[in-house]
Amino acid sequence: MNLELFIARKIYFGGGIKQKVSSPAIKIAVAGIALGLAAMVLSVCIVVGFKKEIRDKVIGFGSHIQITNFGNNMSYEVSPISMTDSLAVELENNPEIKHIEVFATIPGIVKTDTEFQGVVLKGVGADYDWTFFKQNMIEGDILHKSDTSTVNQTIISKYIADRLDLKLGDSFITYFIQDPIKARKFVITGIYSTNFEDYDKLFIVTDINMVQRLNGWTKNQVSGIELTVKDYNRLAEVKNDLFYQMAGSHDGDGQALYTRSIEEMNPMIFSWLSLLDMNVWVIIILMLAVSGFTMISGLLIIILERTNMIGILKALGARNFRIQKVFLYISSFLILKGMLWGNIIALGICILQKLFGIIKLDPATYYVSEMPVDLNPLYIILINIGALVISLAMMIGPSYLIARISPAKSIKFE
Repeated sequence: MNLELFIARKIYFGGGIKQKVSSPAIKIAVAGIALGLAAMVLSVCIVVGFKKEIRDKVIGFGSHIQITNFGNNMSYEVSPISMTDSLAVELENNPEIKHIEVFATIPGIVKTDTEFQGVVLKGVGADYDWTFFKQNMIEGDILHKSDTSTVNQTIISKYIADRLDLKLGDSFITYFIQDPIKARKFVITGIYSTNFEDYDKLFIVTDINMVQRLNGWTKNQVSGIELTVKDYNRLAEVKNDLFYQMAGSHDGDGQALYTRSIEEMNPMIFSWLSLLDMNVWVIIILMLAVSGFTMISGLLIIILERTNMIGILKALGARNFRIQKVFLYISSFLILKGMLWGNIIALGICILQKLFGIIKLDPATYYVSEMPVDLNPLYIILINIGALVISLAMMIGPSYLIARISPAKSIKFE
């Protein structure tokens, strides 16, 4: 028999910690553990969900990796690269790449009777992955390449539609600053909204053939190639390998190729997202400190109230270490109870938010309309294990108070 565990269970489950003094302190300690763990789980789920939501929106407009002309600047008025069969095969044979698509861009100005808006037309082809836009489509549908009339069809954002007072099925004129100036009429077949204003106010999606003709390019000439990798966690490694691979290659016109990841194309956004990790660590450290100190207070009160019992056990020959184990077992029971309630609170809030979107946010400020949460089992398990280990470790110090208790005095202690 594990004597220490037996005594601890008798004290805990037999009502021995429900005395007048210890009961409020124990409830406060358990509540501290519960609220601390709930705050840690919620902060991680919310921050991970927020980062994933923003990252997916940026990737949705630009994929994981882009290969463009080496001489291009950061504008959308770019020099083309010539997509050849050998280059396509070289990329398709890369085991790290999941999907390949080409695109073409051209800046323009949408003009209505009362308003105008600077935009970028992004032309896409039959190889384009529409998953992102399908998830964010609020009216109409995507472009279907089987329909030959798609050459003049476009998908615009709700931001642009509201600003220019356009609706599904309306047409508009877009002007392109070239020599001479060109104008084209487009029809709206779909309206999307990502709540990511930096992109919503910029991009109009249309057929790649139209953009190629406006730029005066051939069928093989495109603004760039977008690549989706199989494992985003290996993005930097895959991009570096491709960079050196493409640096030694050229397109069909002999132009040098330049490879960039989405993180390199949007350094400010991803730097901002990485700063959120620091906020999570601050919350975790503060919550562990608060929870630990409330548990230390509760343990000290339990030891004080059990001074008489400690003296009797010492008189019967129990060593300090074995008595310490009794109170560490009691602490573990209390910590586990607090953690159980903490998980119930945190997971309950996360599930309700995920299903019903109870907590709303201002899209203009946060880029999302609802507080995002990501229930990652691995992170939740690691938080629970870390909280349990650290909390128990913090209990070891106060338990050494038992060694200073004298049996002769403690047996008389009331």
